This record gives sequence, structure tokens and C-alpha cells, in this order.
Amino acid sequence: MSEPFRAGEKALLLDARGRTYLITLKEGGSFHFHSGGVAHDHIIGQPEGVTAQSPSGATLICVRPRLTDFVVKMPRGAQVVYPKEIGPILMQADLYPGLRVLEAGTGSAALSIALCRAVGDGGAVVTYELRDDHREQGERNVRAFFGDVPPMLEFRAGDIRDTPRSERYDRMVLDMAQPWDALEIAGEVLDGGGIICAYVPTTIQVQDLVMALRSAGYLQIETLEVLHRTWHVEQRSVRPDHRMVGHTGFLVTARRGPVSTTPADMSKQEGEGSTSPEADLY
Repeated sequence: MSEPFRAGEKALLLDARGRTYLITLKEGGSFHFHSGGVAHDHIIGQPEGVTAQSPSGATLICVRPRLTDFVVKMPRGAQVVYPKEIGPILMQADLYPGLRVLEAGTGSAALSIALCRAVGDGGAVVTYELRDDHREQGERNVRAFFGDVPPMLEFRAGDIRDTPRSERYDRMVLDMAQPWDALEIAGEVLDGGGIICAYVPTTIQVQDLVMALRSAGYLQIETLEVLHRTWHVEQRSVRPDHRMVGHTGFLVTARRGPVSTTPADMSKQEGEGSTSPEADLY
């Protein structure tokens, strides 16, 4: 059973027409909409799913927001990575609890929040942002979602290329204009077999990044675009909605190859495996 609503947390209000409103609950506060107002005190202390009623009789169902609800409604300075890309990023980059992730381009922190939830308490997310105003807005959004900056997240001002060479990471997630600029530092801090996932809006950026990844010896280089189409479903009509969320960006993922292999190591590997290099191809 979910805990009762508390003052200070977010609540998502749904009206009879399916419209949603994201609010922060405050003792003594009130929310006003086209059909009247609802006191926050009528929601605080109540279980999730409670119905609040305005003086005019309009009802609002109160639930906790999903991450996707929060992302599309949260304040932003920089353009956000939308939920339709966040999901595939988590899958393409193979994010799971315990990983160390290096992110470039905090922006409004929509992706940073998702990365924190993916790596969990045993993982770590270090996120770089060049612009102070974007980083500050991103930190406010993180605090609004989690209640505070979670212990696995570290905000850093500056360029990802300033990352200390002594640090080690399992994944790199890039939302920057020239992600190929991060490949040099990736060669220093990304473990062998580690994955890079970059979000870029244009085909020119895709091409430049893919060429750079190939030149740097990366493996499993993949590019994809995610289209999001909702459907209209009624008793006598089932069809795609007239509007859809089309292109917002491309995802380019790649896996770092072997870090280094000495001649002795290579001889040992050949002795343990097949007798000819060609045999490994089949």
C-alpha cells in the first residue's frame, strides 16, 4: 500500500476530461482551476487515489506523478531529453544498479533523474554542465523530484573533458553539441566494454559522431530514431491520433573495444582458443 500524501511532495491531479495538473502540496495551500479550488489539506494525509472535490462539485483524482509526468511539466532552462528517448537510452546503454555513469549536458536534469533511478543506491552518476543557469535549474528539478539531491548524484560545473583521468566509469551518456569531443576522455576513464550513448538532434552530428567512433575503434555502433504515436480508442473508433511526437533526436550507441592487449596476452589467447583468427568469425 502506498503511503499517504505528505506536505512538500508532488501530486498529480486528474480532472474529468483527462487534463493533468502537477502541484507541490503545502499545508494551508490551495489549487485553483477552471472549476474552482481544492485545498491541499484535503489531500495531505490521504492515500494515493483519493478524490478531492471543489465547491462547484468538480472532482480531481490525486495520484503521485510518474517520471514522464514530471519531465513534461517540470521547469526547464535547456531543452529536455523527452521520455520517448529516456526509455531507449536506459535500454541501449544497458543501465542497471551499481554502475558508474558519466554524463555530459545536465541541462534540466530529466535524464540525470532517470540515470539515478537506474543505477540505484549502489551506483553513481557524475553529470557535467557548462552553463551555471542550466545546472542550477537541473539541481532544482532533482530536488523537486527526489526531495533532495540523492547521494549517488554529483553535479559538476564545466567540461566533461576536465574529468580526472584517475576516475573509472562503466557508461557515458552524452547530450552535447559535439559529442565526438568526449571520445578522448572516454579513452581515459571508460572501462573496456563500456558503452557510450549520445543524444544528437541532426543527421550531420550523427555522421560526424559515427565516423569518429569508427576511427577510435568502437564496436557495436548503432543509430536509431524513436517515433511516438498515440492512439484514439473509443467504442466505435480506433485509430491513430492526428498528432504524434515525431523527431526530437537520434540515439547513437557504441561499445568501447579492448583497452590494451600485450603481445604476450595475444599469444596466450590464441593458444587457448581456435588455431586461426578466421575461425572466430564463424
